[in-house]
This record gives sequence, structure tokens and C-alpha cells, in this order.
Amino acid sequence: MRGNNGVKFFAVIITIAILTYLSIYGANIPGLGRIPSAYDIRTGTDIQGGVHAILYAVKQDQTPPTDKELETARVIIGKRLDYKGVLDRIVTTDNVNGRIIVEIPWKKGEKDFNPQAAIDEIGKTALLTFQEVDETKKDDKGAYLPTGKIVVQGTDIVDARPEPNSQKGGMQVALTLSKDGAVKFEEATGRLVGKPIAIFMDNQLISAPIVNERIPSGNAVITLGNKNAKTAAAEASDLAATIRSGALPFKLEAKQVNSISPTLGENALGVSVSAAIVAFILVSLFMLFYYRLPGILAIVALIGHTVIQLLVFSWLHLTLTLPGIAGIILTIGMGVDANVIIFERIKEELRNGKTLRAAIDVGFKRAFKAVFDANMTTMIAALILLYFGTGPIQGFAYTLGLGVLLSFLTAVTASRIMLKSVADIDIAKHHWLYGV
Repeated sequence: MRGNNGVKFFAVIITIAILTYLSIYGANIPGLGRIPSAYDIRTGTDIQGGVHAILYAVKQDQTPPTDKELETARVIIGKRLDYKGVLDRIVTTDNVNGRIIVEIPWKKGEKDFNPQAAIDEIGKTALLTFQEVDETKKDDKGAYLPTGKIVVQGTDIVDARPEPNSQKGGMQVALTLSKDGAVKFEEATGRLVGKPIAIFMDNQLISAPIVNERIPSGNAVITLGNKNAKTAAAEASDLAATIRSGALPFKLEAKQVNSISPTLGENALGVSVSAAIVAFILVSLFMLFYYRLPGILAIVALIGHTVIQLLVFSWLHLTLTLPGIAGIILTIGMGVDANVIIFERIKEELRNGKTLRAAIDVGFKRAFKAVFDANMTTMIAALILLYFGTGPIQGFAYTLGLGVLLSFLTAVTASRIMLKSVADIDIAKHHWLYGV
């Protein structure tokens, strides 16, 4: 190998080796804590079981909840589960029957499968407060901590609604306060101009807008700034619903709580993992016997592709479901699809009399368009599933989309670096090693 190519080759090999080690064992780094391994990946209810609960509105006047109230309650549940780190959940509203359906998985390592205990905290009425903050005290994520210096609370908020900001663009949340709330808010905003007033839901920070001026009218706005229109609208709607939830006139009571057994999911997980291993072996054998030396390098790149995909799920705390595992198995085949197209082009160029190095350059160049087109169509399908799907369908979309992105990194970049590097070795220049 030439000097520069040799460095690149070993850099790729060492990087894949380190990532493979991390995916198996993880690591403890001083100052950063533990880097999770693939064994720490969160799994969904279809694998580890969980709780299925139907929450009903309990109102003093016995009237059925409105669609707006149910949506507000759904936001509360989502915020509570976010705070507890339960990101892999399904929360839907049943407007016809006035109820909310929740599905959450058991905690990793759960031994005492008590569905009622797992759901109890969700149905309590949320407490929303606007508080003065101590700007010198924040948590480890840089968020303000509650001080107990309450400016107004949820019962002082008459309404909160998202609306466009006609002056600065973007979105804002318009607040209407009660008579008593307006008096308290005017006094506080007069003292706190230029400082934040933090909004907390059950001591969880929701937002911390800066006070620009004294607000005497009882009508205030929280400006969200200029963002992507769809993202800003969703954020404004979510924040408005969260603020409205502080004055929710009912609590949520879980009258139907059922345990989802993890037994079936554990068995399915074992079968799925075995299928992934078998698929990897069969694909590797095909690449080895049909493409020989490039096939070996493709296998190395495929290992990198797989371990990076697992580490992304682990490090970003994404939830892996059975459809998600199916997506990983699918991307094992897709991971070498690009290599197959490229290697066939290289073989064709070698048969046409080009030198090995020229064949590699031309092969990658001419195959790129076909690889790009194939991956883009799959990525579009993954994005559609991610946008319109929910729960397990989104899990499949995540793995499929992530696999497509990584195929560019491993098949197009890593494989090319390794192949061009070994092509400088005399013994590796024999055309038989490339299936010709």
C-alpha cells in the first residue's frame, strides 16, 4: 500500500473495530459516564411487554370531555412520560367514547410486573406554574430549576392558543389571564423585564420566555421565533395545549389496565436475532465466493454498517421494535446492494481491458448514480412511513431510513477507501481476486 492509502485503510479498519467493541461491551469514560452498548437498546412493548391502559375523564359536573380537553390531556400524558424517559409509547385519544388509550413498555430489567402501579402517576391532574427563576441555578442539562416563587398558575390561565406572529414571522402562543391572574402577572412582569419567567409542569421545565415589557392587560404572547413553518406550528400547538392543561377541570382515571406479557415478544426477539445472524452469514458467504477480495472488504464494511446502526439506536435512546428488527435484517441485504452494483461495474471495466486502478475509479463513478437512485427511492418510502405511521411502523421506518443513510457511508465511502488501498499491493492486482 502507498503511504497515504495505507493510513486510510487502517483508519477504516480500526474505526470499525472500535465501534464493534463498543457495540458489544460499551465503555466507561471519565467525565462522560457510560457509553451504552447494543445490549442497552430500548425495546418496545411487542418485545418486552408492558401496560395497556384506558384512561377516562372524571369530571365533577359529570359532563363528557370535549375534543379539546382530551387533546390537552393527551399532551399532559406525553409530557409526563417524557419526564420519566418513556419515549417508546403509544398515546391516542378516543373522542367518541371520551377516553385516552395508553401503551407503555415495562422498564428494562423489570421484575415486579404491576400494571396498576406503572400507570398510577399518569392520571393525576397536572400542576402548571409560571415561576421566577434563579439564573445561577440550573440542572445538569442547563434547564432552570423551580424556585417556588409562583407568578401565576394554571387556574389563572383562561386560554392559550397558537397563532402566527404577524410582526416578526414564525409562531407565538397567545395567553389570556383571569382578572386575578392579570393583576399578579402585571406586577411580576414589571419587576422582571429582561429576565425569564419559567413555565413548569409538575416541576418539569416546559419553556422559559424572556419578559420584554410590563404586561398590564392580562393578554400576553410567548414568541417562538422564526422556524420551519410546520415545526413552529407543531411546537406552538403543543405549548398552548400544555399551558391549557394547567387548568384541566378533571383528572384521568385508569379504569381498564392490562398487562402485556413479554413472553411472546422475548421468543420473537430470539427468532428475529437468529434470522439476522443467518442473513448476515448468507450475505457474507455470497459476497466472499462471488466477488472474492472485494467481497471480503464488503463484509468488513457491512459489519461497520450493522454496528453503527445498533449504536445509533442505543446512543439516541431510540426504541427497537420487532418491525424495527425486520428493518435491520432488510438493510443487511441493502447494505451490500450498493457493493454488488459497484463490483459488477468494476468487473465489466476489467473485462474491457482497463487497469485495476482505472477500473475501480470508473466502476465507482458509473455505479454511483444507480446506487443513489435506488437508495433515494427507499429513503422516500421510509420518510412516508415515518410521517404517517405510528408505533411499530415508525420503528421499521427508523431502521430502514438509517440503513439507507449508512449504506452511503459504508458501501460508497469505506469500501472505496479499502479497495483502492489494497489495489496498490502487487499480490492483490490479480484479476481472479475480483471475480474475473
